[in-house]
Amino acid sequence: MNQLDQLKQYTTVVADTGNFRQLAQFAPRDATTNPSLIVKAVQDPAYAPLLAEVVAAHRGKPLDAVVDALLVRFGVEILKVVPGRVSTEVDARLSFDTAATIARAQRLMRLYERAGVARERVLIKIAATWEGIQAARALEHEGIHCNLTLLFSLPQAVACADAGVTLISPFVGRIYDWHKKAAGAAWDEAAHAGANDPGVQSVTQIWTYYKHFDIATEVMGASFRNVGQIAALAGCDLLTISPELLAQLQASDAPLPRRLDVDAARRAPLHALTFNEPALRWALNADAMACEKLAEGIRLFAADAEKLDAMIEAQRRP
Repeated sequence: MNQLDQLKQYTTVVADTGNFRQLAQFAPRDATTNPSLIVKAVQDPAYAPLLAEVVAAHRGKPLDAVVDALLVRFGVEILKVVPGRVSTEVDARLSFDTAATIARAQRLMRLYERAGVARERVLIKIAATWEGIQAARALEHEGIHCNLTLLFSLPQAVACADAGVTLISPFVGRIYDWHKKAAGAAWDEAAHAGANDPGVQSVTQIWTYYKHFDIATEVMGASFRNVGQIAALAGCDLLTISPELLAQLQASDAPLPRRLDVDAARRAPLHALTFNEPALRWALNADAMACEKLAEGIRLFAADAEKLDAMIEAQRRP
């Protein structure tokens, strides 16, 4: 049995891609997208007709409406391949505007429902800022399920659980990147591999906290740099993995045992935490890695949203 099949015994495997033609070979249950992945996909000649078709069908509409139509079109195509859910992201430039995030999420869901997609098959991705978490709280109350992304710390995860969020996406690779860069020449790759990887440790801490307190919010590890990080999180609720790393898992028959244990999590000596707005802002400010990576992640997703805007505008020119 290859490593991908072994992993599927303990963990729901999710494909992290906008390339829906690539999905079937890995048989993931769900798929996630973000602005970077959609920009990458629409630059592929195979997807150029889809972009042109969406732009032509929405002539005269505001740019943000065309963007949402394109995101949903990709999501609808992905859902023809995966049996579960697709995650579609709200514009990162709204990450500090609760009301605008809610409105954009509602519009995305209306577009999906008009396309015949049940809301249970869609997760709306929102950055895990205080404002984003409060938007998700309101959306979950009206039956719109959310995936809180750009999550780098336990305080963010606790606030998401308190808001009743369906799923969180703690980032493994970007945490690893930060610590490796901060250590510079002193970084010892072997000493920080597997369970000692700082990104793996962060997701393990969050997952353990959730299982200890029987929190229903799903934990989906994201942003992987290597197969070792994935193997170290076998047993996490879900893992969203790039096609490149899915292919590596599929090509190996090495043992991939379960690493995260629910019984051990329940026995862990943990205290319940709570974070109101000032407490969450302070906790993020006190954690240089989480503070910097959240801000950087929003900037990067916003830059890709601007690239997508520019590509659509270029298509709209006569």
